[in-house]
Amino acid sequence: MPSPTIEYAQTAQDKTLEAMRQSQAAVIDVVETWAKAVENTVQDLPAIPVASALPTAEEIIKTSYDFAGKMLSAQREFAEKLVAAAAPAVKTTPVETPSK
Repeated sequence: MPSPTIEYAQTAQDKTLEAMRQSQAAVIDVVETWAKAVENTVQDLPAIPVASALPTAEEIIKTSYDFAGKMLSAQREFAEKLVAAAAPAVKTTPVETPSK
């Protein structure tokens, strides 16, 4: 069973993620509405010959976030191994928590 501190942190994290998702959804709605409103008023841009050799925005996002996920996973693994390696030198005595 997680400690009350961990439960509090997880609840705060869940609320933060939900607030972020709601604000992101609002931004996406606004951008979609704007794009639909101006799509017929914007002229087509001329083709750029080298553009076909460049990655798309979607490809850049995918590869960047895939890499970030791998980096975060490696950092987590490192942190877990670091704590395990230091464990013999860190001796703590459990503290009784007052009952309600």
